[in-house]
Amino acid sequence: MAGHFEPLPGGGAAVALDEVEISILRSLAVQLLELIGPGETQGPEDADPLARLFAEGPSEPPSDPALARLFPDAYGEPGAEPGPQERAHASEFRRYTENDLRARKREDALGVVRSLDSLTVAGDTGAVLRLGPEDCRQWLGSLNDLRLAIAARLEIKADDDSETLFRLPDEDPRKPMVMAYLWLGGLQETLVEALMS
Repeated sequence: MAGHFEPLPGGGAAVALDEVEISILRSLAVQLLELIGPGETQGPEDADPLARLFAEGPSEPPSDPALARLFPDAYGEPGAEPGPQERAHASEFRRYTENDLRARKREDALGVVRSLDSLTVAGDTGAVLRLGPEDCRQWLGSLNDLRLAIAARLEIKADDDSETLFRLPDEDPRKPMVMAYLWLGGLQETLVEALMS
């Protein structure tokens, strides 16, 4: 089980993680939370769920490439310059969906942090993380978000790009990020396989 997810009887998945892996995953999830940004703070005056439902979000895409990858425009071709009508539709769609999408991504990353914080590490052996079906959904979402954010930082746009980056010399400053990207991909793949078995 070390390093990859395996299915649990009755649903869910488990993976054995050592102390370093737990620390890296937690750090990456916290960085993702920082990237996404804080949620809306609710006071007693903002407790109306209907008002929150119709609250408007941003209408412009994020300028940070990692956030733009996490919150892409819903209209237009990727990489192509959108026309005025596509831009208007994307702006309108973003205004009514981005806040909810950010909240879900935040909740997924918080779920990862909480599940890692609940582990008891036993010496050098690490711990076994057991996830229920809902926890697995949060983990899949966060693993995907982490890979998208890292891919944006590494300027990975196609599968060929990651293959080139894999061959970087060890002294290249991007190498740790590339290794994290590949490791997260392996975790994501084995989690999907565990859930499908």
